[in-house]
Amino acid sequence: MGNISYFCIVKRFGSFLRYNALIIFLLLTFCGRMSASQDSVLLQKMDSVDISLLTCQPRQKIYSLYGHTAIRIEDRSTGNDWAVNYGLFSFDKPFFVLRFVFGLTDYEMGIERFSDFRREYERDGCGVWQQVISLSREDKLAIMEAVDTNYRPENRVYRYNYFYDNCTTRARDIIIRCMSGDVVYGNYNNGGKATFRSLTHVYNVEHPWARFGNDLLLGVKADMSIKSGQEQFLPLILSKELDSATVKTGDGSSRPLVTRAFWAIEPGVQSVGENFPLSPRDCMAIIAAVTLLFCLVDLKRGRISWGYDATMMLLTGLAGLILLAMVFSQHPTVSLNLQILLLNPLALAFLYPAMHHLRKGQRSLWLTIWLIFICLFLAGSIFQHYAEGMWLLASSLLTRDVCILHIIRKREAESHNADAAAIKKQR
Repeated sequence: MGNISYFCIVKRFGSFLRYNALIIFLLLTFCGRMSASQDSVLLQKMDSVDISLLTCQPRQKIYSLYGHTAIRIEDRSTGNDWAVNYGLFSFDKPFFVLRFVFGLTDYEMGIERFSDFRREYERDGCGVWQQVISLSREDKLAIMEAVDTNYRPENRVYRYNYFYDNCTTRARDIIIRCMSGDVVYGNYNNGGKATFRSLTHVYNVEHPWARFGNDLLLGVKADMSIKSGQEQFLPLILSKELDSATVKTGDGSSRPLVTRAFWAIEPGVQSVGENFPLSPRDCMAIIAAVTLLFCLVDLKRGRISWGYDATMMLLTGLAGLILLAMVFSQHPTVSLNLQILLLNPLALAFLYPAMHHLRKGQRSLWLTIWLIFICLFLAGSIFQHYAEGMWLLASSLLTRDVCILHIIRKREAESHNADAAAIKKQR
């Protein structure tokens, strides 16, 4: 009975499996067709979608001197029109400036209506150039899905790096990576001489103090020739290179990357704030003139104006602390900065003993060390482009150092001659 019972159960289960397997198969097939049908509908809807790169002109604000990049997604069938922005940040976050200097700034992705985006740039008189990208239906869908994934709360925030991972490179990458086919850019002819520093100089000509701050913090690595494609961290350069780029598909054919381009927002008149009347070079020239004046006065009277030297040691030492801190920054182009030879934090450590000796007109070890550091700084200009006016400052401080050494030696010689004359007189 047990065997018969077992057989009946198995038979019934086998019958159940045959009939229900057919139902399950039909359900899976139907769901698969529904999914394929939905995908087909989605792909067809992509015909009414345009995805473009927006390149915003530089503005007068310090954080937008180099322009900005965003993505525009327009759906003509629904009227939805969005601007995707990878450059959101807040000055209100604790220690924002310090975090930016040390490469610890977090930027955020945001999505806003293009009408709001337009209003902001029109208010500032800033033009926005739009380039419609040549994309297949699948490419557009992939980009929109990638944008949706990026916009999830856990993915919105990223660690910002101005040269390597900024709002422009993020916008470029999300488009290029989702495209089927290879993007080929026109040859970027920089003659092997373009550097991160030289490229930023093009955009801060009218802002000498912004340029001075950049050049003061950037080190040797910012003066190395960049590789092809690295120049695209700047919005205007990326926009220009997209114009000549092509897309190579698997069948060997190619097409222009940009189908059409136009001003989405016409350029207006931007208000220009008042700059500080003196340039960095002017300020360094004034310091040099004052230094030379003290040298002439001290040489004439044979004494050392140690108060002025204490002030210069304090100022250069404090500036040196900033450059020393850059060693710990996550920005890859600031860690090795030869300007620390001139703006030297060691001046703070030698400040008291140096002034103790100078007040008495005695030789100080710092004078010799300082002389060596300044000479090394001048030699280092072979490898690094220094901030505006730094050569003037170095030359004046070198002259001051030599002047002090000359006065001390002269006083030592006079003292030696006086002692020799006294001894001779006693004899």
